[in-house]
Amino acid sequence: MDPGQMSVGADGKRNCPIELNLAPAENFWTTDRDGAVRLHTEETGPASEPPVTIHHLFWDSVQHFGNHPAMAVNRDGQWKTTTYLQYYQACRAAAKSFLKLGLERFHGVGILGANAPEWFIGHIGAIMAGGTPAGIYPTSSADACRYVARNSEANILLVDDHQQLEKILQVQDQLPHLKAIVQYNDDLKEKRPNLYTWLEFIQLGSEIPDSELDDIIASQKVNQCCTLLYTSGTTGPPKGVMLSHDNVTWLAKMFGKYSGVQECEIHVSFLPLSHAAAQFFDIWLPICNGWTTYFANKDALKGSVIDTLKEVRPTVFFAVPRIWEKIQAELVDMEFNSSSMRRFTSISAREPRLVTRLNHTDGNCAAPLGDSMADYLVLKKIQAGVGLDRCVRLYTAAAPIAKETLEIFMGLNLPIMDIYGLSESSGPRTISVTRNIASSDFRITSCGKTVPGCKTRIHMPDQDGNGEICFGGRDIFMGYLNMVEKTMEALDEEGWLHTGDIGKLDQDGFLYITGRIKELVITAGGENIPPVPIENALKKEVPIISNSMLVGDKRKFLSMLVTLRCTTDPNTEGPGDDLTPGAIRFCQQLGSRAARVSEVVRSKDPAIYKAIQEGLDRVNKKAVSRAHRVHKWAILDKDFSIEGGELGPTMKVKRPVILKKYEMIIDEFYKVGGSLQGKKQKPASQRNKELNSKL
Repeated sequence: MDPGQMSVGADGKRNCPIELNLAPAENFWTTDRDGAVRLHTEETGPASEPPVTIHHLFWDSVQHFGNHPAMAVNRDGQWKTTTYLQYYQACRAAAKSFLKLGLERFHGVGILGANAPEWFIGHIGAIMAGGTPAGIYPTSSADACRYVARNSEANILLVDDHQQLEKILQVQDQLPHLKAIVQYNDDLKEKRPNLYTWLEFIQLGSEIPDSELDDIIASQKVNQCCTLLYTSGTTGPPKGVMLSHDNVTWLAKMFGKYSGVQECEIHVSFLPLSHAAAQFFDIWLPICNGWTTYFANKDALKGSVIDTLKEVRPTVFFAVPRIWEKIQAELVDMEFNSSSMRRFTSISAREPRLVTRLNHTDGNCAAPLGDSMADYLVLKKIQAGVGLDRCVRLYTAAAPIAKETLEIFMGLNLPIMDIYGLSESSGPRTISVTRNIASSDFRITSCGKTVPGCKTRIHMPDQDGNGEICFGGRDIFMGYLNMVEKTMEALDEEGWLHTGDIGKLDQDGFLYITGRIKELVITAGGENIPPVPIENALKKEVPIISNSMLVGDKRKFLSMLVTLRCTTDPNTEGPGDDLTPGAIRFCQQLGSRAARVSEVVRSKDPAIYKAIQEGLDRVNKKAVSRAHRVHKWAILDKDFSIEGGELGPTMKVKRPVILKKYEMIIDEFYKVGGSLQGKKQKPASQRNKELNSKL
């Protein structure tokens, strides 16, 4: 047998060699689905680790954690678990069924639906069978699904339920490579040719011999594509990010070692699995370390994830900033509904813990007065209120997180590790690591240091050290599928990835994100203004604000769209009209009786509008220049949401969509008062009152 081959079998008793063959490759990138790339290996250090395939990574995990629970899902009110050996066997069964349905080498298997064991099994099974799985965002339109399926030349599509199936049926006649559809959740409402339930699908390949699958697994090369991640497409058509076996397996090992993760942790899966960070934390990192992954409900992003946290009590939790803000709001509501004595006790316990944590980041291990066991027990009760009392590792990524949010959780003895990475870097690339003792690897507001074995540099830094962040290393993607020009824009001749993000490295190697080239607001006067710091500053000053978005590209001055914190509408499952308890409390403190967004906007509630204007005035006082000051603003009648199209699957603001959707309101900003040139400018509060009277 060839040294690069392996025979594994379903009996769980055959061995896997460590070294695998590389496919011949001269370049660091390719756009061909069956292409190969040179690996960024080094003679010594982390980048010299032997490359392995996805199958080898999984097989090694089965040897270590075979009878340990890998997944748990709530079906009919009961948590049903799957061990690692059962997980592996299910992936093999799915792989053989894919082969039975005619999956061709390097062709796509699209997966459209909510997080579930079938998503994981279908994804890994497709890789074992030699295909390239491609997650599709659950909120995608039928046309968006068609684009991914056509671009990946998908032979098979897995869909969650009838609603997702309907999208595919609308465009089925436009998918020339499609051979079958599998619905993995709910009962089929109709029978069609080449449409299968999950149970029917998983039994299809029972007659395929293990040896046939083993041969396909053995022929896979570590420097060839194993999975596709599609970008959100906010700046053009979605791009298929090609990741190799080595991209995924090497980074999973290196990140785990550096961030200090432990074996057999408990984790909750709820972020869309079509996103790089979710796949990394939900599939690859758990396989590497024998974690048990619990699946949250479909409506987790709307807030129900907190209910799952309370039930599961994970030891590891990864979320995007918007979810951390929702948990923060839940904590505020808990405190609001508690007695005055309990509120006082809570605040008295939080403040010393925050001081302790901040001292640790400066190398000072001394605990301040009041940082006692009693305080610790008080904080444990608060943590339990949101299901995080057992959590020892918390992560955030995908978008900037406010310093205030980080400090609130630090005060609860729940320090959040900030992560930065891209689909094109296979997931997390830098991390600010927190520990229980003084740590030289953590800085609040920094996304941390580079994972060992990876390289980070700043391209063309300015006098303050800010420039485009560039990445090099074994985690850098292979290229964009069938997009030569876009690939050459992203990767230079030496294989460095140009991220499009602006940042700087301090003298200790900590990375700070200061803006994004494509998100910069460039005023008519030519000022380049990063919007996120201004947006976060306003939200910190005025806690009733849920979302804020800076406007002013090619305009004479800056303006702001803001939304208020509201509850979820039970009928539409989108943002409702009722303010959250914390927002109502804020209104009451100002002397307002408002309980709904519509009440605030319709009446131009003087107390709320004054509070927002005063908060904006405080932000403007700290502006680095006159060009950075916000002159006008308006409250929108609905919060941003995934359903409304303003937020992406990871709750990141989709600026082009918002600019288009609220074009009339934005235009009104720049009509009121006429040209500012040659005229004395009215006070901001007066200008805003005039604007809102028109709106």
